[in-house]
Amino acid sequence: MNSITTDKIIRYSKLALMTYISFFGLLVMYSNFTDYASNYEYVSHILSMDTTRENINLNYRAITSPMLHHRIYWFIITLEVIYTAFCLIGAYYLFHYRNAPAEEFHEAKKFSIIGLLIAIFVYYVCLQVIGVEWFNMDESQTWNAKDWARHIVDFILPLLIFVALRTER
Repeated sequence: MNSITTDKIIRYSKLALMTYISFFGLLVMYSNFTDYASNYEYVSHILSMDTTRENINLNYRAITSPMLHHRIYWFIITLEVIYTAFCLIGAYYLFHYRNAPAEEFHEAKKFSIIGLLIAIFVYYVCLQVIGVEWFNMDESQTWNAKDWARHIVDFILPLLIFVALRTER
C-alpha cells in the first residue's frame, strides 16, 4: 500500500476522468450517427426558432434553410468527433506517461487540454451562448437543452482546470 502515493492517485484520477469524458464523447457520437434524424430535428427546431415565442424583433435570427440545418449539424458532429478523438488520445498519453517524470507527464496533457477546450466550445459557445442567447433555445418547451449543456460544461471546465494544473512531482 505504501507504493500508492498521492502523486500516483492524482495522475490516475486525471487519466480516469479523461477516460470518462472520452466515453461520453463516444456515446454522443454514436447517438448522432445512429439517430441522425432525431438529433437533426432538434437542431432544425432550434435554428428555425419555430418553438419559441413569436417576437418580431428577433425573427430575423431564425435560419429556416434545411440545407443550412444539415451543414450546421454536421459542423457540430465534426467538432464532437474532434474533441472525442483528442480526449481519447489525451487519455492514451496520460496512461502511457503515468509513471514518467513530472515534466513528461505534464507535457502529455496537451491532447487532453485541446480536446476539453473543443468540448467547451461545443457545449458552452455553440449550445449555451449561440443556442440560448441567439436562438432563444431556453424559451422552447420541447427543444431546450440549456440545462443539459450546462451540466456538461459544469463537468468539463473543472476537469480542464484539474488536468492542466501541474500538481505532479
